[in-house]
Amino acid sequence: MKKIAVIRLRGLMGVKKDIKDTMKMLRLHNKNHCVVINNSPNYIGMLRKVKDYVTWGEINEKTFKELLLNRGRIVGKKNVDEEYIKEKARISSDEFVKEFFNFKKNLKDISGMKLVFRLKPPVRGFERKGIKVPFSMGGALGYRKDKINDLIIKML
Repeated sequence: MKKIAVIRLRGLMGVKKDIKDTMKMLRLHNKNHCVVINNSPNYIGMLRKVKDYVTWGEINEKTFKELLLNRGRIVGKKNVDEEYIKEKARISSDEFVKEFFNFKKNLKDISGMKLVFRLKPPVRGFERKGIKVPFSMGGALGYRKDKINDLIIKML
């Protein structure tokens, strides 16, 4: 079982209530917000419901570490760094990432850290057809397998 990164690409206008509720459960409140979740059937059902507003795929350890150190935030708008992870989780950031991917640790184990990563819009934009077309047809929405890592790097 792998970890999945989910990024919200579209805004709030004209969204049905059940889709809004699912977005709240996923903690995706604004555009360009990213969360990392487990690959479980419950989450997959939620992703299918909001597929027209988000993109998702399997994140790798290297990209997750970059995301954690570049875009991780502590309450009070401070950045997460190696020392903070070592202080709160009592292990180095490399070990934390390995244990996170082995389901031994969770982001909640770093106390005071926000569970949502706020990303920038991607450098040189999204795919050719934009944020209204599925990824399989040349757009940006929906399931994109391991190509999510490239998008996250563009958005850091």
